[in-house]
Amino acid sequence: MENIQLIEETLGGLLEKWARETPDHEFMVYPDRGLRLTYSQFNTRVDNLAKGLISIGVTPGAKVGVWARNVPDWLTFMFATAKIGAVLVTINTAYQSFEVEYLMKDADIHTMCIVNGHRDSDYVKIMYELIPELRTQPRGSLRSERFPELRNVVYVGQEKLRGIYTTTELITAGAFLGNEALNEARGKVDCHQEVNMQYTSGTTGFPKGVMLTHHNILNCGQATGEFMQFTRADRLLTCVPLFHCFGCVLATCAVITHGSTMVMVEEFDPLKVLASIHKERCTLLYGVPTMFIAELNHPMFDMFDLTSLRTGIMAGSLCPIETMNQVMDRMHCRIISVYGLTESSPGMTATRLDDPVEVRAQTVGRPFPNVEVRVIDPETGEECPDGVQGEMCCRGYNVMKGYYKNPKATEAVIDRDGFLHSGDLGIRDSNGNYHITGRIKDMIIRGGENIYPREVENFLYNMPQIKDVQVAGIASEKYGEEVGAFIILKDGQQLTEEEVWMFCRGAIARHKTPKYIFFVDGFPLTASGKIQKYKLRDMGLEMLKKAGVEVI
Repeated sequence: MENIQLIEETLGGLLEKWARETPDHEFMVYPDRGLRLTYSQFNTRVDNLAKGLISIGVTPGAKVGVWARNVPDWLTFMFATAKIGAVLVTINTAYQSFEVEYLMKDADIHTMCIVNGHRDSDYVKIMYELIPELRTQPRGSLRSERFPELRNVVYVGQEKLRGIYTTTELITAGAFLGNEALNEARGKVDCHQEVNMQYTSGTTGFPKGVMLTHHNILNCGQATGEFMQFTRADRLLTCVPLFHCFGCVLATCAVITHGSTMVMVEEFDPLKVLASIHKERCTLLYGVPTMFIAELNHPMFDMFDLTSLRTGIMAGSLCPIETMNQVMDRMHCRIISVYGLTESSPGMTATRLDDPVEVRAQTVGRPFPNVEVRVIDPETGEECPDGVQGEMCCRGYNVMKGYYKNPKATEAVIDRDGFLHSGDLGIRDSNGNYHITGRIKDMIIRGGENIYPREVENFLYNMPQIKDVQVAGIASEKYGEEVGAFIILKDGQQLTEEEVWMFCRGAIARHKTPKYIFFVDGFPLTASGKIQKYKLRDMGLEMLKKAGVEVI
């Protein structure tokens, strides 16, 4: 197992280190609006916002929610709350009123920070509907019947709204306040304290608040940067959402641990990404496979010079080798992949720059430094030998502090030996690389037979007409579950249920052959791109009902 020296530092401490050592080096750039902040300038803005937050009652341990796209002050809030010992709660931009209400209550939000909205969702309107007291109570005296811990709502911008502070006001006020309260709060912050709370994406039910410490996320960021050989001269194009670990840990913490530069795109747009790489001579690029595909296929792709790129991360799902080769050839980018989950801060394993393209495209690599990874038999708890499927588990600095206010759920995923159980199925091959093979909860049990969806999906991918396929269990009175295959066809291709069944006949076991075939245009996804299999199950039953098919 590789080892690198673990960082015993806080987010604020690292920012101040670079502000002292490289004050004029750029920390954050927004090319589309000409915004550039050096480490010194950003640190000053962070201090002023931190003092502004203290002035409205934000204390150590207080939960500060940020519901926003990748706007410039997202990161200001991240570091300002870190400096004063408050906890930043990241909020998915795709959330609607019901989800935000649940999170604000569950997280005990003290200060809620919002932008105007996202796509068809009006955040300001939602706040006034959830907190009618905003219209009648003066700022500084907010008391909400629905949210007993809530004291402030902050608008990330300059627009004045009834009962709501603005970031401009807080930062301006902070600039005129002394440093005594800030210095006192900063002196009490410890790297093993909770600094960030992220809610699981809720693929299997209500989200849970994952408590992460400075130590968790900074060491994960440091290791990520080491994999890609970060230097101060590197410029990372960040278009993945900051509310997700991909953005605020694998990107932001990799940059802050190496003193590099973040080039930001507020919301993913392939043209803005390409133009920003060209203009800012970016050296690294992050994204999920669909982002890279959108960039490669953009009609203006050839107009941009991408030769400055050297590496990056593709995560979220495995990348087809064809796409990986195109990224290497046309984008000059040697991509690695990172696997993990929010509860592991999020890194557990990663491929390395010198791995062959097949390893980087088809595996999730080897353990993070200082992290122990095991494949464990879910029934016996014993470690599985190479090539045998089991549950992916890890132990190390990356394991979360726990689920907020939910010790029972915490105990269910972190065992007595300190291993975090991922819920993902995987194997380790003879070269020490790990392969993700499915989800334990996605496993289909048909008449007592265990069926792993990934195995059936991999088989069906051999049909040339199929662009994408997901397999999920469909409730059955007779067998408990039947196999359902949800298929997206390639453009211009046609396929019938009978042809799928004929393809399976004699090639895979009868009980693994899908009983139900659904041709669909897309899959239900979380905002971070994860497929919600439990919704596929419901969708399948509804489609069968509409077609008049009796489920037995």
